[in-house]
Amino acid sequence: MTTPKPRVALFVTCLVDFFRPTVGFSAVKLLEDAGCDVYVPAGQTCCGQPAYNSGDRAGARALAERVITLFEGFDHVVIPSGSCAGMIKTHYSDLFSGEPGWRLRAEALADKTHELTSFLVDVLGVSPLPVTWEGTATYHDSCSGLRELGIKEQPRRLLSAVDGLTVKEMADPEACCGFGGAFCVKYDEISNAIVERKVADVRGTGAELLLSGDLGCLLNISGKLRREGSSVEVRHVAEVLAGMATGPAIGESRK
Repeated sequence: MTTPKPRVALFVTCLVDFFRPTVGFSAVKLLEDAGCDVYVPAGQTCCGQPAYNSGDRAGARALAERVITLFEGFDHVVIPSGSCAGMIKTHYSDLFSGEPGWRLRAEALADKTHELTSFLVDVLGVSPLPVTWEGTATYHDSCSGLRELGIKEQPRRLLSAVDGLTVKEMADPEACCGFGGAFCVKYDEISNAIVERKVADVRGTGAELLLSGDLGCLLNISGKLRREGSSVEVRHVAEVLAGMATGPAIGESRK
């Protein structure tokens, strides 16, 4: 008797949907290669993090209800973003304090929600199918993935299996990039100063490729790199792991 494949729902994220669909396609490929039945529930929107961080609890709660309703019927929920995964896993239950029914549903969803590289390594214990990327990369640890979910070694373990790729660490890979969602808009001068230091650290490695697991960080860093005239290529880690890093890099114009 064969073991049924896990039913995995992909939470695409707003930024991936709007700015980098290739990340979503890469996540699907990685999950299917790992033996999962992958679903992308129609009607999904935002996880509610921007509203939550801005103090709009009512708006965040309404979005959280929608996410819970759409995703609670699957074995696992996987997200190519530590930021959105962190919102669901660590903050949803807070939105429903005083509402036992909804809070239990939020906690149940949190228990089966995973960031993509963590799911592949910590839950499935698999490596992606062999891919090749010739060159040197450096990896940025996003704040939410690192500090809320403990995402650190998982992407590096997966990248170690990429043929031809050498990973060179930054002096401070755990330092914030300055994005922080609405933070970069509300406090643009502070954000720019933070990303300036991050970009200097990236360039100091001599790496040709910058990777991370959060598109928000990558958009912010790539923008600064481009403004400084850097040729460092910027991609989501899923694109390289899935062997789908063939089109324009993040921040590059499509011709």
